[in-house]
Amino acid sequence: MNPKKLKQLKKRAKQQSVTPYIQQMTRYRTLFKDDPQILVLINNVLEADRLLAAGLAPQQLPVLEVPDDFQDQLFARINQQYPLGDPAGDAAWNQLSAALPKVDKLLRDFRDYLEAQYGMWAYISAPFLKDLADFTGNAPVLEVMAGNGYISKGLKRLHPSQPIYTTDSKDWTHETGNQTGRHPVTSIEALDAVSAFKQYAGSIKYVIMAWSPDKLTIDWDLLQAMRQDEHDIPLIVIGEKYGATGSKQFWDEATYQNDDAVTKLNAHFRRFDLIHDQVYVVR
Repeated sequence: MNPKKLKQLKKRAKQQSVTPYIQQMTRYRTLFKDDPQILVLINNVLEADRLLAAGLAPQQLPVLEVPDDFQDQLFARINQQYPLGDPAGDAAWNQLSAALPKVDKLLRDFRDYLEAQYGMWAYISAPFLKDLADFTGNAPVLEVMAGNGYISKGLKRLHPSQPIYTTDSKDWTHETGNQTGRHPVTSIEALDAVSAFKQYAGSIKYVIMAWSPDKLTIDWDLLQAMRQDEHDIPLIVIGEKYGATGSKQFWDEATYQNDDAVTKLNAHFRRFDLIHDQVYVVR
């Protein structure tokens, strides 16, 4: 057999042998049922998945990390629950302490799960969508690089009469294993960011861009096109500055709006993992 083909088959077999993410989390929810600090984190993950699977916007997440002092708290709980020297207490400690690093990793991997399962890169919660809808009002909006269209769909639910133009080049659909663009939740027009702006510039009041690809200059190309246009249109950006999203050129050259309106936009857009993305309004 072709060595490359064999490697692909082995990789696929390994992926298939791994217990599905949500199934693992459900099992750990039962295991840590007596530990509210862990239980609440797991329940947040499972509820977010349930809502997304039902086509609904999820709720805001806490930081999905096991607290640094939790192992000490677990030890204290088990000592209080079981008499000293009770084998059942030793067994409970061994089982839970061994599971703890695995739970911590699964919690930290939730964004990877969202990307793989739903093609959702920026975590778009219902409270944030309400803030965004309040910011844009009923004004016409263009969403570029929309992926599966979670932002546009959320805005349409809150403002059914708001004109929203949802666009994406759909290049992601050619990547194996990437769900971005494969399961759109709203109608998406196949346009790259610059082309979309040039087509709709005369009809919109805002442009929304969430999680522009890391290191690619699409965001900078778009910003230049917007600056060269006669219409003064704000660009609402969701991303991690000089981090997991966008290009250095964009972050260097952007002119940032800093006021109470932008602060309100970030009221419910909080980090839940190691990615420090937030909402910016730039020109």
